[in-house]
Amino acid sequence: MHEITPADAVFTPEEGHGWRAGELARGPWDARAQHGGAPCGLLAHLAEAAMEEPGWQLARLTVELVRPVPLGSLRAEVTPEAGRTTSRVGLVLLADDKVVAKAHALLVRARPLALPDDLPQPAVAPLRPPEQCTDALRIPGLPEARSFYYTAVEGRVAGGTPGAPGPGAAWLRLKVPLIAGQPNSPAMRAVAAADFGNGIGWVLPAERFNFANADLTLNMARLPVGEWIGLDSASHIGAHGIGCVVSQLHDAHGPFGMATQTLVIAAR
Repeated sequence: MHEITPADAVFTPEEGHGWRAGELARGPWDARAQHGGAPCGLLAHLAEAAMEEPGWQLARLTVELVRPVPLGSLRAEVTPEAGRTTSRVGLVLLADDKVVAKAHALLVRARPLALPDDLPQPAVAPLRPPEQCTDALRIPGLPEARSFYYTAVEGRVAGGTPGAPGPGAAWLRLKVPLIAGQPNSPAMRAVAAADFGNGIGWVLPAERFNFANADLTLNMARLPVGEWIGLDSASHIGAHGIGCVVSQLHDAHGPFGMATQTLVIAAR
């Protein structure tokens, strides 16, 4: 069954800084491992939760996916370093006492700022709004089974041709809570979606190659508005098993940040 229920969530809190990743965290490369967007979204939640005072905004998150993050129980270690205008949070996820992911978050104390009316804007092509995009995102070669990609996230094609290699664009939204019993914050939605760049802008066929990302870095000038996160993604592939993906991030009001991924490429 691929349907979702009101009780579905990607992670369930456990005692002692623990988290249980259910089947909605499952990724496309190994049925025992998570999609990168799941632990990245969890790490964004942990970074935001580490700040005791309100008013802090996640500006950058860098995640190192040290090894495949398994389904089941994980333990988190969180080390905040609070400052006056910027704070940093170190994060580690462990499975069976082995580090599977680590991250570094930069949060900035948000304050109102009057900007000039003629502020130059980057030359970024706008995306068609999600309500005008009707084709479901289906990435060739990825299993259509109960998982993060296929069940927990809804995707709509916004540009390019997902069935053909090359740059592409899509809108993504979480259909379930990342954390059971808690709303998805704007930063969590952005981070979870940003990990889809290598699938949206794929250039190598998934039937013949693995092109999983070993990391994700996301920068946001502002928090996104609304449920939908847009990615305009392009892959760059080298001849020695290394690639990178650059994704422009959008919401309904336009671009708000960017994300990069390093790919580790291998023939199946």
